[in-house]
Amino acid sequence: MNGFGYGNLLDLLGCFVTLSLLSVGGAITTVPEMHRYLVAQNPWLTDSQFSASIALAQAAPGPNVLFVAVLGWNVGMASGGGPANGPLPWALASAAMAVSMVGIIIPSTTLTFFAARWGQRNRERAEVRAFKQSMAPVVIALLVATGWLLTASHGNLQQAPLLWMLTIASALLVWKTRIHLLWLIGAGALMGALGLV
Repeated sequence: MNGFGYGNLLDLLGCFVTLSLLSVGGAITTVPEMHRYLVAQNPWLTDSQFSASIALAQAAPGPNVLFVAVLGWNVGMASGGGPANGPLPWALASAAMAVSMVGIIIPSTTLTFFAARWGQRNRERAEVRAFKQSMAPVVIALLVATGWLLTASHGNLQQAPLLWMLTIASALLVWKTRIHLLWLIGAGALMGALGLV
């Protein structure tokens, strides 16, 4: 694992500020770029640590964006050698978590605030309506890329057809029925605990 220190906090902040401004549809749509930065370019996390960070944060109650805090925490903790290595990993984890969250939240929140006010004042203009309608396919494509990345990093190619069928079945159940998503998450957790997936 590539070393991470306090000097890397500015790089991490810069990455998340940039991703914040590109996170059309939410921070989850920038997961492929986060993976490239945190796993491929700067190997601060492994594929499994990256996927587990997102899965853990998405399964927990709270805002969707909390997966960024978990990623930041795990970058700092793993780079510091784990919780048993004294106060350094804890300090790195806390700093990386705070920098990641500030970087992902502040720019997009500021941009959204001003863009929404401007869009509301100009909602009748054709170009504003066209922009709003054109964003739907972009968001869908970004979400598909995120899903693809998380599925591809699973690593067990023998179970790939089963995982794809479960994904498609879950998507259809959510779309066509009134089954709450938490029941499907619980079923997935049970299947994982039993070793079925």
